[in-house]
Amino acid sequence: MKKSVLLFLVAGIVLFAGTVSAEVKAAQAVAKEIHWLGHDTFRILGEKVIYTDPFKIKGKDTADIILISHDHFDHCSEKDIKAIQGANTVIVTPPSCAKGLAGNVRVVKRGDTINVGGIAIEVVPAYNVNKEFHPKAADGVGYIFTVKGQRIYFAGDTDHIPEMKGFKNVNIALLPVSGTYVMTAEEAVRAALDIKPDIAIPMHYGAIVGTESDANGFAEGLKGKIEVIILKKE
Repeated sequence: MKKSVLLFLVAGIVLFAGTVSAEVKAAQAVAKEIHWLGHDTFRILGEKVIYTDPFKIKGKDTADIILISHDHFDHCSEKDIKAIQGANTVIVTPPSCAKGLAGNVRVVKRGDTINVGGIAIEVVPAYNVNKEFHPKAADGVGYIFTVKGQRIYFAGDTDHIPEMKGFKNVNIALLPVSGTYVMTAEEAVRAALDIKPDIAIPMHYGAIVGTESDANGFAEGLKGKIEVIILKKE
């Protein structure tokens, strides 16, 4: 191989590595604005203040957007939703949770794509495959939404489902890891490998079921493959 060709290939490899690094750095920057409040509750700061499945909310805040995954009490908590609901808050929810809510409620179903205040939101399936707590026939959902150019996947309560292979260009994945009602840590590892995010963040532990050991097992399973950030509960 000629020296000039070899130098060209090396330069190309360095350039590619730099591009990948830039993508990961962009995801890391947005991940710093993701605050875990326990269980499946995240407060995500960007163009809007976004909450997912608010549960046992402490302190005062007003959400711009609230994303609800399904109607179980620890995900569709009317008390906690009201605690962060302002006059202009938009609540995005499947029909089963919408019944007890008031205000600006956007009812969605799997397969919908909506735009709320400039935030693109895709509604994706969430269900169990080897247990009956969240049947496929129910209306549980997850969401893929864009914050500061980064696509964030909030899985809701789900197992490792076939549809995950079709989730494209996810930068940050928020995945349940506790087992019992959702994926185990091992199953969540396989889900992450299907989704291929730049960063994965474990959730759904430390409240109803699951412990930090589930989050640690998830991180260990993805070591050297996908960056895992274990957030401290705020």
